[in-house]
Amino acid sequence: MNQYIGLDIRRYCDILAQGSVTFPANFMLVGAMNPCPCGYYGDPFRQCTCPPSLVSRYQKRISGPFLDRVDIFIEVPHIDYEKLADDRLGEPSERVQTRVEAARTTQRQRFQEMKLACNTEMTPTEVREFCQVEESAQSLLKAAMKQLYLSARAFHRILKIARTIADLENADIIKAHHLAEAIQYRPRSLV
Repeated sequence: MNQYIGLDIRRYCDILAQGSVTFPANFMLVGAMNPCPCGYYGDPFRQCTCPPSLVSRYQKRISGPFLDRVDIFIEVPHIDYEKLADDRLGEPSERVQTRVEAARTTQRQRFQEMKLACNTEMTPTEVREFCQVEESAQSLLKAAMKQLYLSARAFHRILKIARTIADLENADIIKAHHLAEAIQYRPRSLV
């Protein structure tokens, strides 16, 4: 059996060597990165030992075009003992699951006539159609574009994320607080 798998792999390698092939794929990439080699750049409790040039070089190891294609960035700060030891529980998982399932149902209904399953798969054409922003929120989006020097790709990603946040609240239109949260998920330079 293994010899057949090897033959298939060799055949695909030969095809790839002669040109390009597109295979159907749908995946979610999750990654993590320290802010610097020692891990303490920006930490309020421990001193970073890295020279600024090393921090800059370290952070530039991942290209801007790659980062521009990532939907959500979240900084995970130091957590105090009191928060870790607190007995109070957050929102129950079952309630979160119910909200997520309702949002996914909304998205399936929205895209039932298309070959899309969820908001992240929208092209700019679908973004224009399904990501309607309330008038008062337009100025926030415009300011974010100018101040953060966002690309067209980042603009569309913000709208798709804001649409998802609005879906989680069962809102028909994207409001300012949906946009504000989506903008917060864009990367900010550490250096």
